[in-house]
Amino acid sequence: MRRRARGCSGAGDPPLNRDWAGRDWLAGEPAANDRRAARVRRGSQPDPSPDRARRAALPGATLSRAAGSVNPSATPAGRIAVATPPATPGKAAPGNHRTSLDGPGGPPAASRGWFVGEGPHVRGRAIWLMLCFGSLAILLLGHLFQVQVGEHTALAAAAAREDNMSFVLPAHRGEILDSNGQVLVGTVPTYSVYVDPAMIPVDQLDQDAAEIAAVLRISGSQAVQVLSEPNEYAFLADHVSQTVKDQLVDLDSPAVPGLILTEEDEPVYEPSAVPGESSAANLLGFVNANGQGQYGVEGYYNSLLTGKAGEASEIRDSQGTAIYLNQAKNVPAQNGDNLQLGLSSQVQYWAEQAIAEAVTKDSAQSGEILVMDTHTGAIQAWADYPSYDATDYASTPIGDFADQSVGGLYQPGSVMKTVTFAGGLQDGAITPGYTFDEQQTVVDGILIHDWDDRSHGQVTMQQVLDMSLNNGAMKVMNLEGTNAFYTNMLGFGIGAPTGVDLAGEANQQMAPQSKLSMLDYSEMSFGQSVVVTPVEMLAAENAIANGGVWVQPHAVDSIIDPTTGITTPVVPTTRQVISAATASTLTTMMTHVVDDSDGEGFDARIPGWSGEVAGKTGTAQEPINGKMTGSVVSFVGFLPASDPQFTMMVVVNEPQVPAADDFGSLLAAPVWRQMAEQMIDYYHLTP
Repeated sequence: MRRRARGCSGAGDPPLNRDWAGRDWLAGEPAANDRRAARVRRGSQPDPSPDRARRAALPGATLSRAAGSVNPSATPAGRIAVATPPATPGKAAPGNHRTSLDGPGGPPAASRGWFVGEGPHVRGRAIWLMLCFGSLAILLLGHLFQVQVGEHTALAAAAAREDNMSFVLPAHRGEILDSNGQVLVGTVPTYSVYVDPAMIPVDQLDQDAAEIAAVLRISGSQAVQVLSEPNEYAFLADHVSQTVKDQLVDLDSPAVPGLILTEEDEPVYEPSAVPGESSAANLLGFVNANGQGQYGVEGYYNSLLTGKAGEASEIRDSQGTAIYLNQAKNVPAQNGDNLQLGLSSQVQYWAEQAIAEAVTKDSAQSGEILVMDTHTGAIQAWADYPSYDATDYASTPIGDFADQSVGGLYQPGSVMKTVTFAGGLQDGAITPGYTFDEQQTVVDGILIHDWDDRSHGQVTMQQVLDMSLNNGAMKVMNLEGTNAFYTNMLGFGIGAPTGVDLAGEANQQMAPQSKLSMLDYSEMSFGQSVVVTPVEMLAAENAIANGGVWVQPHAVDSIIDPTTGITTPVVPTTRQVISAATASTLTTMMTHVVDDSDGEGFDARIPGWSGEVAGKTGTAQEPINGKMTGSVVSFVGFLPASDPQFTMMVVVNEPQVPAADDFGSLLAAPVWRQMAEQMIDYYHLTP
């Protein structure tokens, strides 16, 4: 094994450096440096042994007599000590990188940093270390800048969410009132109950749970489970009445801590004249469990009725202790607006009674009674049967929510003849006395016949309207011309939505003229091959009563600010569709439909009101399973004819009666008369 002499440097060894303390460092070999430094430290102390020289001398070594350094060179035969010239004091010998401590320089006057050395490798390492530290400092400063400046807003908001507990200040839902200010839909306060389990001592948990369970009428085990939850707020119950809420408040002070009660509005609806239903349910709609209005007025005006919830923030420290309620950040709730309708609760009551009786008597599928103010368009009654109880909407079949008055499309039948006559009178194509030979006619291969299946010969246009003759209506359309006829239908709003302020209005546009055949035009003239909704047909008929002015039907008359009481009226759209003179002529013709001996509206006559009741019957066939076996019967009218105060329409769908009785004159007109007589008394009307 080759060995080196202790304390000597071979020619092939890495250079050694000596610092001011006399320690030797082997550049580039840290572990070796440590071992060598240890040997140097041990060898640097004076050796008191007299054999020191002998131990230092090696066989075969030639020693210089001058003080110098020895450079050993190991060979297989042993070690050879090669003498080198003596070093000049204070200067290293050539080829030797060790610095003498004997020269005048001695140790350095002042210590340098631990990484500052005289060797080039050490200086390079120092530069790299300084660059690394500088880079880290730059990265750290950049990150601090990003956090403090770039992410300040987001982090501040996150901190606010952590430290602030927000409580919703609920807005009270607006009320719905009738035309006299009577509440149709109000609210009563109910409460949701929560508990903070952390505030209930463990030794009181069972007792508190038992007391809470007794008040809320829940099981004791359920209460224990809730009170044991780790959540900050645990749900106990909702829709709790004021009475139960008061009992819980008594428990909370002082026996049961941590109970939290949040107030909510629960809608209250008026009862209907019909058992199991609420008043005007289809018109009003209802409010679901999430506080959202559905159907009718509630659905259409939901955003106004709901209002806007407020917010209160409770600031908490890191321990969760409430410090103060930040009044500056409180956002007060804005209660919903109140809505005043044109609806009369009394007339609505009568309408619900009347249509329920009619549908039941005729074994019909359904029925509707709609009443509107002739001049303003305000809905005065809106009764559907069958309907539903808005209070118990959750258990109501979803199909019962559908409102046929606004969403049910049907072929109106002969009530459409008044619209056809309006166009013919307006264009001068006919007069009430215009006479012609009325015969059953074949159009496009289809026989057009009247309700009695016979021709009537020479008749006037007044008789055509009185007897409701289909071929007579077709004659008016032909005299007027298809283009003028079509334009007149559009003017009366046929095939267009009325814009009534109720959710879910349906409509079906008339086919474009390019797709209409002569058979289509012929059938449209008497209310077949065209579909409308009841409210659409009512608005068209009302234009005749209103001096030729079509007025938009609407449920809400005004919107009331609950804070200021300021009332904003609802202004309906209007348009002139026929002249006042034409409307007056047609009104007179419609009074004859009721008063004349051959008039189909005879069952709408009211004693003492001769010449003041204007009306028209309607009977239409409806397809059932592809066959025209169904029917819709109706009657529409208004009074007093000289100054109409209301326009009313009665519709009975699919009555199951003998064919001889399946006419609007027999099934719908009597219901209309019954309602009209009650309204005459209620509004104190005189002929």
